[in-house]
Amino acid sequence: MSLSLFLLLLFFPLSLSQTPPKGLLINCGAQSAAQFDGRTWLSDSGFVSSGSPKTLTSPFLLPTLQTLRSFPRQVKRHCYNVPVYRGAKYMVRTTYFYGGVNGADHPSPPVFDQILDGTLWSVVNTTRDYANGNSTFYEGVFLGQGKIMSFCIGSNTYTDSDPFISALEFLILGDSLYNTTDFTSFGLAMFARNSFGYSGPPIRYPDDQFDRIWEPFGQSNSAKASSDNVSVSGFWNLPPAKIFETHIGSEQLESLELRWPTALLPSSKYYIALYFADNTDGSRIFNISLNGITYYHNLIVIPSGVVVFASQWPLSGPTTITLTPAASSSSGPLINAGEIFYLLPLKGRTLTRDVIALEKVKESLRNPPLDWNGDPCMPQQYSWTGITCSEGPRIRVVTLNLTSMVLSGSLSPFVANMTALTNIWLGNNSLTGQIPNLSSLKMLETLHLEDNQFSGEIPSSLGDINSLQEVFLQNNNLTGQIPANLIGKPGLNVRTSGNNFLSPPAP
Repeated sequence: MSLSLFLLLLFFPLSLSQTPPKGLLINCGAQSAAQFDGRTWLSDSGFVSSGSPKTLTSPFLLPTLQTLRSFPRQVKRHCYNVPVYRGAKYMVRTTYFYGGVNGADHPSPPVFDQILDGTLWSVVNTTRDYANGNSTFYEGVFLGQGKIMSFCIGSNTYTDSDPFISALEFLILGDSLYNTTDFTSFGLAMFARNSFGYSGPPIRYPDDQFDRIWEPFGQSNSAKASSDNVSVSGFWNLPPAKIFETHIGSEQLESLELRWPTALLPSSKYYIALYFADNTDGSRIFNISLNGITYYHNLIVIPSGVVVFASQWPLSGPTTITLTPAASSSSGPLINAGEIFYLLPLKGRTLTRDVIALEKVKESLRNPPLDWNGDPCMPQQYSWTGITCSEGPRIRVVTLNLTSMVLSGSLSPFVANMTALTNIWLGNNSLTGQIPNLSSLKMLETLHLEDNQFSGEIPSSLGDINSLQEVFLQNNNLTGQIPANLIGKPGLNVRTSGNNFLSPPAP
């Protein structure tokens, strides 16, 4: 078992600010921006181009739960495109409250997927929370790897009615937070964050300057404490001081067992942070183990606080934290709070060059496929209609197949920037305009543009593509002469009937 374990004391004199967290708050389905609790929530209309805004009639809802955006499940993916700062670390939070929006035939919420920048983040299942009258939120930490971060809702085989979303937040985190994670390779998906011994409302902004949510986790042997001596500015992850006001623990010299998180953990590697502070007289020293495996030996809890964390700890199923007092301890163990995230391996992104080119192709089509949003290739099960991609570290578009898709508009010359293309199949549509210069597509094997309304001359540069095996251009409005370098070329099947060519062909 390869473990990475760290102990962090309070060495960093950082100042806390009570200004609202920086980032974007998006109230999905809202018609206009509004102020809630001194913070501005934006309408989502500028971030998404599909779906329908809905307003719930349920009384006593928080403002951000009163509206939602609903998406037709027949389209497999719908995406928000959110501007971000490249290289900044973001806490992304999604909130869902169903409100029976899909009608009496669907009393329970749909189950669907959420996707962040081409990586399948999690399944969204709000059934239990909704049955108890509660909303559901998911939280993750991700790196802005470009100027836009895409968040997508995906309809899968288990989605039985239209998926939806109530709120979407992109909040910038400080550089110090969770910085033992390689965010170019992983995201962090929160599984639990709790304040132990606490039974009040969730702790968040302004107590937590990044508006992380610390949920209550009470237990019979919990106790009230003072956080006067805790300087949270020194903690790497900058927790709120309020979490140190309560704890679960005992003054007796006996072991403390804590089943946390209460839910079973999927088999994965986890980022775990446990927080401790003690302002009582005497010494409080104990060992920490997770499921019987030593997590930290002889932890000395001090008034100013300490956090012990592991960056990649493997866990699966039920989890028990055991705190065992050391022989030299005068008091029993205690614990104030904990966070646990599972490491989410990022699945890669389509090469930016291809993404930009496809966006230009999309702009040139009057009615592109409805699921042309987000990353074109990833996740693989949600790749764009008509797109086939390569595998490996450089994800490229290799096939563009929109045959018989009732398309109109034109073919953008930017298609030539997708230099890994081997097949372009756009036959049996109503595309107009000229055939662009495709000479940069050195790997192109088949070009099917038959049964459209292309006009102008056939680019002679097609004859310079040595890999070409098929050029189907029949039944268009092409004019001029068939380029001589396409005539009789060995291994090349050229079809041009049904056009208005001059004859004989060019010499």
